[in-house]
Amino acid sequence: MQYRKIISGAFLSRPNRFIAHVQLSGGPVVVCHVKNTGRCAELLVPGATVYLEQADNPNRKTAYDLIAVEKGDRLINMDAQAPNQVFAQWAQAGHFVPHLTLLRPETVYGSSRFDFYWENGDGRRGFVEVKGVTLEEEGVVRFPDAPTIRGVKHLEELVSARQAGYEAAVCFVIQMSHVDYFTPNDRTHPAFGDALRRAAQAGVDILALDCRVTLDSLEIGGPVPIRL
Repeated sequence: MQYRKIISGAFLSRPNRFIAHVQLSGGPVVVCHVKNTGRCAELLVPGATVYLEQADNPNRKTAYDLIAVEKGDRLINMDAQAPNQVFAQWAQAGHFVPHLTLLRPETVYGSSRFDFYWENGDGRRGFVEVKGVTLEEEGVVRFPDAPTIRGVKHLEELVSARQAGYEAAVCFVIQMSHVDYFTPNDRTHPAFGDALRRAAQAGVDILALDCRVTLDSLEIGGPVPIRL
């Protein structure tokens, strides 16, 4: 996926989950929309170099979206909407299942709304839930960065779908490159880690994919080792 009209700045503060104050490079301080409502405390630190996309809509309350941040020598995409988009592009290019004929977003099953329902020409069908990952520590990436009851529910519903005869998968899209492995963040939310392990034992596929990140683009790179 591509971004347009990128400008850099220095992160100053985050008054709430939705906005941040950024000092534009060579320009004024602006209020921008943060496209990730997670904590991101290890990323959005005062002085961090961030990258903003200028909005096309002149009537918006905020003229910029915060989409990426530098953490040391890493460039990390922070756009919470991006993982679904790049997964869809990757799947439609034939990397997920062969002979894909349908990839439908936002599909209800049970009491959950999964990110994607898919079918292929061989009669297979299934559900995929996509999770964006931005938390990295010394090359190890973890999810979630905050407790997520909704995430546990999604995993339980994927198990139910698998037992009903559908294929089921959860895909962790790691919004950076050159990481060592993915693991659930048991320290922050042990219930999610337990649910992920139960899902794997029940036949839910667990995928972890890194991304090639540039200032104005994001695309799936390749698989990352998983340690449950």
